[in-house]
Amino acid sequence: MTLAPTLATQARLPHPDARPAGWAVSPTLVDYTRAVEVMERRATAIADGEAGELVWLLEHPPLYTAGVSARQADLLEPDRFPVFQTGRGGRYTYHGPGQRVAYAMLDLRARGRDVHAFVRGLEAWLSEALARLGVVGEAREGRVGVWVETRDADGAPRERKIAAIGVKLRRWVSFHGISLNVAPNLGHFDGIVPCGIADYGVTSLADLGISAPMADVDAALLSAFVEVFGPVISEAAPQAITG
Repeated sequence: MTLAPTLATQARLPHPDARPAGWAVSPTLVDYTRAVEVMERRATAIADGEAGELVWLLEHPPLYTAGVSARQADLLEPDRFPVFQTGRGGRYTYHGPGQRVAYAMLDLRARGRDVHAFVRGLEAWLSEALARLGVVGEAREGRVGVWVETRDADGAPRERKIAAIGVKLRRWVSFHGISLNVAPNLGHFDGIVPCGIADYGVTSLADLGISAPMADVDAALLSAFVEVFGPVISEAAPQAITG
């Protein structure tokens, strides 16, 4: 019997030379502005052939970011947390402790030069990582990110977003990336309309009853990334900007 290919198999975007991407994890909260500076420098170096790809896992202090499609009306509480304008795709999102952010600085010149395939790859990466943690996470047509089916207090079914995607490309090198809600304070999303979608809520692993240490989440992200994008090699986190 032939099994149907998994989402990860359908969305694989390996480097043709099997060149491993760097994989770095920051152990403490990282200032957002400095993180963007690091991404900008690394993306430029990758495009110039002076550095290899990098996936950088971290957490930020509480903040909101606005993507290129952000609408002011979606910022419900502008004084709640610092708000950063950013060049990534999408609208408003929240970052904070308990949320795993992964910034993916990948060279799409070597991975197909297909933006839509790249976003599908990111969705597959997240879905496969969630599967390793016992959660069914799925992409939805017309909605970027990864979603899970939950129920409201009255038992009515409802889809909620567990992971967001927001990327930017420059010279075919990506930066920014994904965020996965592990155990953040979900009340902090109340200050925005997350990703501009008012009809759906947000959730987290903790909200779903899954108590997963961040190290276990990182392990799931690592193995799923290898399945979708190919091998990685451990790299030191950018020490200059960890706090």
